[in-house]
Amino acid sequence: MSAESTPEPGIPEAGPKGPGRRSRGRRRKAPSRGRRALLVTAWTAAGILVLGGTGVGYLYFKLNGNLKTVDINQALGTDRPTKVDNGSENILVLGSDSRSGSNKKLGGGTDDGSARSDTAMIIHVYEGHRKAAVVSVPRDTLIDRPSCTDAQGTTHSAATGVMFNSAYSTGGAACAVKTVESITGIRMDHYLEVDFSGFQKLVDELGGVTVTTTKTIDDRESHLDLKAGTHTLDGKQALGLVRTRHGVGDGSDLGRIQLQQAFVKALIDQVKQVGVFTSPKKLYDLADTATKTVTTDSDIGSVNSLIGFANGLKSISSKNMHMVTMPVEYDPANPNRVIVAEAKAKLVWKALKNDTPIPASATKGTATGQAKGVVTS
Repeated sequence: MSAESTPEPGIPEAGPKGPGRRSRGRRRKAPSRGRRALLVTAWTAAGILVLGGTGVGYLYFKLNGNLKTVDINQALGTDRPTKVDNGSENILVLGSDSRSGSNKKLGGGTDDGSARSDTAMIIHVYEGHRKAAVVSVPRDTLIDRPSCTDAQGTTHSAATGVMFNSAYSTGGAACAVKTVESITGIRMDHYLEVDFSGFQKLVDELGGVTVTTTKTIDDRESHLDLKAGTHTLDGKQALGLVRTRHGVGDGSDLGRIQLQQAFVKALIDQVKQVGVFTSPKKLYDLADTATKTVTTDSDIGSVNSLIGFANGLKSISSKNMHMVTMPVEYDPANPNRVIVAEAKAKLVWKALKNDTPIPASATKGTATGQAKGVVTS
């Protein structure tokens, strides 16, 4: 993830080799249990990335050809917050809710040709890359969206009092990043995006994710029916869980965020247990799926860069991730919308800028859902 992280060597300069052939050069030690990449999901569905260096070199060109990228820097130019050079990194992870293509059946609803950021998470990786803070941004937050230029060069006018997720539907990834930077005053170093179909495929490729539900969750809209107890969720069930808002709690987006955050931790724990880095085939299958389904910023838009990015996260476990929701309060004019609790939000952004822990006072007394503790790993 970090420019300071060193990608593992071994990506050949020559063309791809067959699975039965070994690249020439010095032999490498088998990866230790501690050598693993953090699975980043923003979701969820938010964004997921799994890539470890060892074992994918011989299929470099195939994997590289899978990747989809967006040149955020080119689209946004220089009118952005200054990068704080303190060893930390900030990543915006989005889960998009496009109903087009293979997503239509999964997402339901009408394909209107657009997509919104169904889930948004700002991941702050602290100096040393051993811990992280995750700030979820409620999609229903009313914000002032800045003018922005999308990746195709089209400029979109500013708007006031619009929902946060409209930034993505208006101008795609570039406008979503611009909006987050406007709200936080923090530069986003990287961008990751995954859609419904990609999220489901990644979970299935992992062999499912095990969670425990303390209450029954029944939501026909998200196609989810889980009794209280322990479950190994397949991709369809996992997608239902991170999308549900009516099956548990108060039916709010804030409650859904609590479920999403719990699932992300379970997902990270699952990666450590499935033997990804001891099985070359499993590693390749997962890398192939991930590179086909994840969209990144152009700075990490190659397998070499993605490997370095993932290796920079290898020491972060779910126990070292502090997850919060951006401080908000219900809009007095519309209880179905929230607005930023500005004074408390500033405490969050100040902490991230200074690479310090988010204080408990930043979220105390703010609006919250009623789904905390419903899902555990």
